[in-house]
Amino acid sequence: MSQDTTPSKEKGHALLLRKGSHSKMALKEKIVQIYEAFFQGEDPSRGNANFWDELFLLKVNTNYVENEIEKLSGEGLLSLKDNLNMLFYHCVEALAQDNLIRVVNALHTLCALIRGIFRKSLGNYGFDVINLLIGFDSAESVMQSLIENLNRFLTGDYPASVKQLVLKFLLVLITATDNISQNTMLEYILINSVFESIIQILGNPLLRMSLGHDAILVLTLLVQYRKHESANPYIVKLSILDDELALTGYAQIVSSLLSDFNRNYQVQMSEPQSGWFSAFANMVGNMFVAEEKKTEIMRANDSILMALYEAIHLNRNFITALTHAHTPSSPATPPSSPVTTTSPVLDNQGGQVENVNEVATATQPTNLLVTFLEYSSIIFQDTKDTARYNNAKLCIVILTCIAEDQYANSLMHDVNMTFRVPLHRLPMRHRKVKADRTMILRPLVCSLLDLLVEFVMSHMMKTFPMELYLRCLGIIHRVLCYQKRCRVRIQHPWKEMWTALINLLKFIMSHESQLVKKHNIFHLCSKVVNVFNLFITYGDTFLPNPNSYDELYYELVRMHQVFDNLYSMALRYTTNDSEHRDSAARLTNHLVNVRAIINHFTPKVDSWAAANHLSSLTEEQVLEVVKSNYDTLTLKLQDSLDQYERYSEKPKETGFFTQLVRLIICDVRRGVSNLAGHQQDVLHELSTLS
Repeated sequence: MSQDTTPSKEKGHALLLRKGSHSKMALKEKIVQIYEAFFQGEDPSRGNANFWDELFLLKVNTNYVENEIEKLSGEGLLSLKDNLNMLFYHCVEALAQDNLIRVVNALHTLCALIRGIFRKSLGNYGFDVINLLIGFDSAESVMQSLIENLNRFLTGDYPASVKQLVLKFLLVLITATDNISQNTMLEYILINSVFESIIQILGNPLLRMSLGHDAILVLTLLVQYRKHESANPYIVKLSILDDELALTGYAQIVSSLLSDFNRNYQVQMSEPQSGWFSAFANMVGNMFVAEEKKTEIMRANDSILMALYEAIHLNRNFITALTHAHTPSSPATPPSSPVTTTSPVLDNQGGQVENVNEVATATQPTNLLVTFLEYSSIIFQDTKDTARYNNAKLCIVILTCIAEDQYANSLMHDVNMTFRVPLHRLPMRHRKVKADRTMILRPLVCSLLDLLVEFVMSHMMKTFPMELYLRCLGIIHRVLCYQKRCRVRIQHPWKEMWTALINLLKFIMSHESQLVKKHNIFHLCSKVVNVFNLFITYGDTFLPNPNSYDELYYELVRMHQVFDNLYSMALRYTTNDSEHRDSAARLTNHLVNVRAIINHFTPKVDSWAAANHLSSLTEEQVLEVVKSNYDTLTLKLQDSLDQYERYSEKPKETGFFTQLVRLIICDVRRGVSNLAGHQQDVLHELSTLS
């Protein structure tokens, strides 16, 4: 190698003498000299049979490679095509060798080439990345060899650090473009799949602890490639995957990552504030640092939620893993799996309460759905900025998919599968203190309904999240449809849901003039009213007892003014040229049974009060009037109350997910943009192993 680079070498040595550099610096300069020759169009390997073997024993200077590519003009870059092709080819060749130091340096060189060329391709140069990096003639064979070697490292007996570098390299390649579907190099990863290697990692309890996050990230992003344009084998393979170990591993990785967030939140909320200075410092910190940090954390969680969404959306077998119960001490569970006992639980006012049955809950079974419900309760507290809104929306979309699944519903309603689910609530002035139910063992559907009711109660504000409200009501509707269809009765305080929904109607009417300019409030009101219609028409099939049915009628009669005002508001919009006239007319039709109940019972309650010379009645007295007058009530049978449009990503959600994937790719790209520290660690580990 030294014979063919004499002029450059002498120049380099002179430079070293002037700087007084030590031997490590000399190695760095040696690799830089070689890079300089490459970028000047020379072939430093000519006449030296050992050149490439020696090159990949030298530590890579990735920053130099990327900076040199950045400096080149479009024409200059095209003139170096042969050298770039040659370097890429020999990097791939080096991966086939037994020397892991060469493998590590070759992978880092590939990372630098891919990052540099793709970044340059963003300009209007009109060159093809594949041709510039590999060359069209040899691209297929070179990429096949590359991916075969990557699979060998992922599945073979190699150090975890090497496997992790392979995953990092895949992430560099996958995130090379903002729009993943424009990254044509991924076609080769579709032809030569890494799916089986990823699944093998997920099924290995030891490997998934260190590699799991990157593994599911690679899989999740590959699923996004042209997912609605052409057949993507990763979508097909993920949808039919029935490897129980791998699916359980997938669930445990997501659970572990979300649990870390939940625990950090609990610790943050339980930190004691001492004195005015601490309070002031906390306030200032929140103003200038915390918001940015929170947004960053939310963005980081998007990729985890995306992985969860794809698994639930595509693979029906994943529902078993979602609800698979395990204890924190389970050997198959990573150390960072959710433990709900050492962290404080918040009461309904956001304050800390004592741990309940601490010893008992130390081994309390948990699962991914428990962790996800807790996570959602934290996220739902603040949806004001875009990052948190998107995170909350993704949580609600995931819950929608779960609520549509028959098997998931059967597990959530199973009275023999009970869990403690810590649900966190936003502190609110007007909220009354209630007994905390989060530490009571209950079927999971109870916690799901509590979560949705909490959302309804806590988002009545100027920046009204209309879409999220519609989706929350859609989930409630799906759960009730399941209960009606399967005649499932759960012990649940339904009155809290009715109260929350009535309060939502009151809020909408109070802010009608502002909300109607931005939203179709009549569509939302119809959703609310139809939840009541489900209870009215089919409540006898799923309410726990006749008393619950009586309480429903009592609430409708007691709050009749709200429904009367709602009908008047809707009627007003049906008589003008409003764009919402049709929606308002549908709302009046949906109110027919509610109004029939009110119009039937209200006069009877009034006449009973008059007959008994009472100015006001107790709840028990009103209930007595209701019970004795059911026979004369006439209701209209409404069609399709238990029908709903099943969730479909395309076409309605395509735009949302396209934008979300772009953000995830940008965040992941930043995370793998500088692997210098990782490179040093891997090389050090390999040197100690040798």
